[in-house]
Amino acid sequence: MNITARKSLAAVGVGALSLLGVAACSDDGGTDNGEVTVEETIEETMEPTTEATGTETTGTETTGTAAASAPVGPGCADYVAANPSGPASVEELANQTIVEAAGSVPILTTLTEALSGQLNPDVNLVETLNDGEYTVFAPVDDAFAALPPETIQTLQTDSGALTDILTYHVVPGDLTVEDVAGTQTTVQGGTVEVTGEGEMWTVNDANVICGGIETENGTVYLIDTVLTPQ
Repeated sequence: MNITARKSLAAVGVGALSLLGVAACSDDGGTDNGEVTVEETIEETMEPTTEATGTETTGTETTGTAAASAPVGPGCADYVAANPSGPASVEELANQTIVEAAGSVPILTTLTEALSGQLNPDVNLVETLNDGEYTVFAPVDDAFAALPPETIQTLQTDSGALTDILTYHVVPGDLTVEDVAGTQTTVQGGTVEVTGEGEMWTVNDANVICGGIETENGTVYLIDTVLTPQ
């Protein structure tokens, strides 16, 4: 079944950064009913890495980069101001795994549910993302809210489609702002094109709200659109 995500979304409102609550990851909840399993899919499409892999980069070159420790994007200053301390702060996120960090960021509640088996009990990527180093292009809640309601309903029961979408947002290796530009091959097997300079970056048709956020085992880029696997 083809799952179609909207190709453009309005920029995420700054006020949403300070109003949304912290999401919590659930425990693993896989089933054993003979349907498509996440473990089988992941084993066929990816090999976790323990260091940045130097994923082949081609195409667009950038003319400016930021220090790896300094997140970039038009929404970063407001995010930092709204979360100066506590689990959601940039400093504390650096001490959390990717999945823990997703649960701590107030505007990643839907992604956290999708990754941890709450959206679809047959799809749980928590253990996978905790085992290795990854770069995650993380759609914020407004991005998921912009999808047609029938798309979300389909993802709740179509394990293969949800796994495809989630793994299309993940690239093996820890790619900071200094090395993320270009064509990156995702865990799903397709590619994404990352372009930009300074504070303005895009991933395919999605805008980076705040990117280069360091976690214990990878880097997260908050984006305003759910990417469509290619």
